[in-house]
Amino acid sequence: MRNKFLIIGIALITLTACKTTSLQVAKVQTQQNISINKELKSDEEFVKVIEPYKQKLDQEMNQKISHTNTDLTKQGDNSNLGNLLADYTFDGANEWAKINLKKNVDAALINIGGIRTTIGKGDILLKSIFEVMPFENEIVIIKMKGSDLQGLFDYYAKNQVNNPVSHLYIETENGNISKGLINGKAVNPEQDYYIATSDYLALGGDNMRFFSKGEYIATGIKMRDLFIEYFKKNPEVQPNNEVRLQFIGKK
Repeated sequence: MRNKFLIIGIALITLTACKTTSLQVAKVQTQQNISINKELKSDEEFVKVIEPYKQKLDQEMNQKISHTNTDLTKQGDNSNLGNLLADYTFDGANEWAKINLKKNVDAALINIGGIRTTIGKGDILLKSIFEVMPFENEIVIIKMKGSDLQGLFDYYAKNQVNNPVSHLYIETENGNISKGLINGKAVNPEQDYYIATSDYLALGGDNMRFFSKGEYIATGIKMRDLFIEYFKKNPEVQPNNEVRLQFIGKK
């Protein structure tokens, strides 16, 4: 009986506590969206503050770093801009590897989606490279056994996508690999190969999971910085139209 009255007492205390507690609902006010258009006036004081910095940035971005007599595009399975940037990736990574690994890079692979726009015929400005490569991707080197490189070739056979390569030749026929060469030679399953690429792809971007079988070697080189350096080294760009990807019977 005592337990019964104890339970009733606890219940009454609980109910009383609930009655003395109330929720305060804040007053909700609707706000009007501000449309950003020509009618929205700029802050003149703010404009004055940033103007010197804007002029300096414009001056830097509009500096000529190279020249091309032809349009550099990303269209087609062997686009001239794709081949060019893949070669720059190879050359920069190879230079780093010789010093830091005492090895040579065997090939390079980048993704066409990472090349965001084209470069028109004429002077190549610094801002053009920022438009082509707006990302902060870095160049990495993946050390892979030749036997694991089959995944790379299978990727191209399955997707038949124009991701640019350097020192690689990939040929498919009706969705199957018919030829895969590195530096003009068949892959040795027992040999170690050093493949330069971006950190995005090395970590599985664009479904390139085959890189996970290799050893990840960071270089600390920003791709965009490297491209700018190589464009400056080449005052007149000579694009390479070499056939590196051959998709026979591509749908």
